[in-house]
Amino acid sequence: MIDISDGLASEILHLSDQSKVGFRLYEEKIPLDTLTITTADELNLNPTMCALSGGEDYELLFTIAPEDYDKIKNHPDFTVIGHATDWEQGNNMVLRGSNELSPITAQGWDAFLKR
Repeated sequence: MIDISDGLASEILHLSDQSKVGFRLYEEKIPLDTLTITTADELNLNPTMCALSGGEDYELLFTIAPEDYDKIKNHPDFTVIGHATDWEQGNNMVLRGSNELSPITAQGWDAFLKR
């Protein structure tokens, strides 16, 4: 379990590196507030990229075993946004309305990056 205050994409990549698995996220599953979408549109930004790269969200990201999915799938406080894959498949997002894969890259805050 990890908080995503440094950005969802960067935390997905941290989990991937630490656990030696890949991840596949589904763009349509990532929850976006209506105000976020409207504001991103007004600023000519992609709302999904804001969700992936923005920070200070204070949400928790965690994985569960596939056999535990039924236990949480209808829980109102959890949102399933993807699943783990083999390490060799990398970290990708399935784009909304297609089966096209887009590599997940980190653009969030890195506290350990030497500036």
